[in-house]
Amino acid sequence: MDYKLTTNNLCAKDFIRLRESAGWGNPLLEHQVAAGLENSLITVEAICDGQVVGMGRLVGDGFTIFYIQDVIVLPKFQGHGVGTTIMQRLIAHISDSALPGTRVATGLFSVKGKEGFYKKFGFCARPDDTGGAGMLMRVESRGCHSEINEKRSGQSGT
Repeated sequence: MDYKLTTNNLCAKDFIRLRESAGWGNPLLEHQVAAGLENSLITVEAICDGQVVGMGRLVGDGFTIFYIQDVIVLPKFQGHGVGTTIMQRLIAHISDSALPGTRVATGLFSVKGKEGFYKKFGFCARPDDTGGAGMLMRVESRGCHSEINEKRSGQSGT
């Protein structure tokens, strides 16, 4: 299977399409996704015949903590090394970004049943002997998004 990897070229429409192919039903708005992609440390895309067939991205502060997010490969491309190559590129970016002589925490959430895929790269399920359980909370919007964006960009509405 011939495919190539690119970085930082993922568009919101492809992101949403891949999420839907994986059955991730949490609806996201296109402009919400575009802002999230822009704020990612890196995105990695697998391209076959001009179509994005897999993706993964890193979020975090870029120095002390990284999270691997949204690793998705279209079902017909799974089992051909696409996800492995995406993960290798993401982990290489983390290693290249870490300050010399340091180790950085790298986390991810795994879809149930895919934990073995991530264990191949050295990730361990939690809780374990040294760390507590991972947790997740979904926070609903309070509808004041534009006010927050003004504060982020240094603009003031007053």
